[in-house]
Amino acid sequence: MIDEVIKEINRADTILVAGHIMPDGDDVSSICSLVMGLEKYGKKVIGAIDDEIPGYLEELPILKEKIRDFDCVKNTPADLIIIVDASSPDRVGRIQELFEYKRIVVIDHHATNLNFGHVNWVDATSASTAQLVFKLNQKLGVKYDEELATINLLGVATDTGFFKYSNTNAQVFEDVSKLVSFGGNISYITNAILENKPIENVLLFKDVIENLKFKKDKKIAYTYVSLDMLKKYNILPKNTPPFVGDLRSLKGVEVAIVFNEHEKNVFHTSMRSKKYFDVSEVALHFGGGGHVRAAGFSKESDNIEKLMEEVTDYIAEKMEK
Repeated sequence: MIDEVIKEINRADTILVAGHIMPDGDDVSSICSLVMGLEKYGKKVIGAIDDEIPGYLEELPILKEKIRDFDCVKNTPADLIIIVDASSPDRVGRIQELFEYKRIVVIDHHATNLNFGHVNWVDATSASTAQLVFKLNQKLGVKYDEELATINLLGVATDTGFFKYSNTNAQVFEDVSKLVSFGGNISYITNAILENKPIENVLLFKDVIENLKFKKDKKIAYTYVSLDMLKKYNILPKNTPPFVGDLRSLKGVEVAIVFNEHEKNVFHTSMRSKKYFDVSEVALHFGGGGHVRAAGFSKESDNIEKLMEEVTDYIAEKMEK
């Protein structure tokens, strides 16, 4: 499919590269890396997300330089829209409004992808979409410098949990080795993301732990973050820390869930599993998507306790089978 993607790129004069709402490291890395690569390839290109870039990624200023919001790009002409790291059209927010008269290419690594483009390059064996972008840039003959190598490396590092998740395979290390040889600075990424924690996040975590509950002989750990809790520590919803990894790290826990209130009575739910449970199936059931070990969904509810029980009961039932 990579050859089909390149044909679409070569036919286009102007290109919009867009990612998903609630962006993560792989999403912003893939957008930015592809925008920079296509610029080097000689194309007119702009990147966009119909959402804010998370605060923990603001230490990387190149992201804001290359990625605009929807209002900045909605009237920008484009012959081709390339969607990266998004498994369904609703995941791109208002960008979907631009689909009707455009050619759409999808580049993704989620097994739950709905193949909603005219050309769909979906490789669920890839640990990150950033690696697919790396492969595409290389095939286009894009010359990597330190800046491009570092921003491309960001997606690989974050989507593998800095090389500790089960998706960390030999291909990951081959790609990382090449990116580092091109000047990719893993230390810069690590310091910006892992060694830059605001004290407010630690104080919030204390309250998150107070809300912590368990189910199924402590195989399921779950908690929530409310808007009131965020307001208490003057934290914006977009900067809500990813506490789900902390829950998964607990001994005996197989599935960790954090229900994050992003807007009034709207919860973005993050799920992670450790060894065997497929959280992507749960996400699909509740209208979301993702990977076997990392998935999520959004749901409206004016009763967080009821929502948590509904989701965790569903997971507990699945564990029985």
